Amino acid sequence: MNDHQLLRYSRQIMLPQIDIAGQQKLLDAKVLIVGVGGLGSPASMYLAAAGVGQMTIYDDDQVDLTNLQRQIAHNTCDIGLDKVISTQQTLEKINPEINIIAHKQRLSGQKLLEEVMKADVVLDCSDNFATRFAVNQACVARQTPLVSGAAIRFEGQVSVFTPGRNNSPCYNCLYQSDGEELQNCARNGVIAPITGIVGSIQALETIKLITDAGKTLTGRLLLLDGLSMEWHSMRLNKNPSCPTCGDCQR
Repeated sequence: MNDHQLLRYSRQIMLPQIDIAGQQKLLDAKVLIVGVGGLGSPASMYLAAAGVGQMTIYDDDQVDLTNLQRQIAHNTCDIGLDKVISTQQTLEKINPEINIIAHKQRLSGQKLLEEVMKADVVLDCSDNFATRFAVNQACVARQTPLVSGAAIRFEGQVSVFTPGRNNSPCYNCLYQSDGEELQNCARNGVIAPITGIVGSIQALETIKLITDAGKTLTGRLLLLDGLSMEWHSMRLNKNPSCPTCGDCQR
């Protein structure tokens, strides 16, 4: 770590839970972010500012006028641009010293497994159950930590899944993979700051996983009701019968 980096990250380095060793872990880390919309925007921006050395971002969408209310990595001039390119440009302005790898495609199949295997932490910032279950399955298969977030209306939720560690549950332990998905932002709406809050928490949990600081949300589901500004924490237990991580899968 050079003198410039010591100065750039000085406010983090002075934290005893981070210090120089923790900052070096961040600089050496590889993070995969699936989706750079409402959650992926703030999550990626804070991770870039914090000095995560490499971020690989995937999204197959383009910036639309309706995105700008909450997807803060993009601005009016980016309308029509690929979201991954807009995000890459934003992150490089925040921190030109890190490596941003952008892919305009929906991450799935063998490519998903390959990318998850290369990552130290995966952030699921997608907006649909199909992707969430696929990312979860890949993280369980590769035993890669997963930071999962969701936001809708005035509500948000975050959890961390660490396959193979501490008897952690997985996303499929929390939600069944069958059934029709009816709730999304396009149909139900979302207040802008909720996505910022959830995405910021995802960034914080990622930093904690990389630096081994504090206690993560593994085995817990954090819920926010923005209308009443009440937080709730629910304990999550591993489901022995889970079709993804249960005993029958071993």
